[in-house]
Amino acid sequence: MCLAVPGRVLGVEERDGTRMATVDFGGVVKEVCLEYLPDLRVGEYAIVHVGFALQRLDEESARRTLELFENLGMLQEEFGDPWEAVAHLEEAERPTQDGVAGEVQR
Repeated sequence: MCLAVPGRVLGVEERDGTRMATVDFGGVVKEVCLEYLPDLRVGEYAIVHVGFALQRLDEESARRTLELFENLGMLQEEFGDPWEAVAHLEEAERPTQDGVAGEVQR
């Protein structure tokens, strides 16, 4: 699933003629393109979808949304480490001592 997630701008720079930002999504930091919001500044919040800042957002709305996404596990789903997710799936499918797939007996 791809969410539009609110994030706080930590830094802004121009890279190869494109305005880019470093954005914090509740502890996960990603690079974001500012082409749709070229005047977005450090400290402001924006809704980001597939790497593009799409709309400015006030801090309270951003914090409430991030908290809701976190409580629902959607931030981990959106930003979690895909290799870690695959490892957990493989571990869950590995047969246990009784021959049934599930948690590995250690």
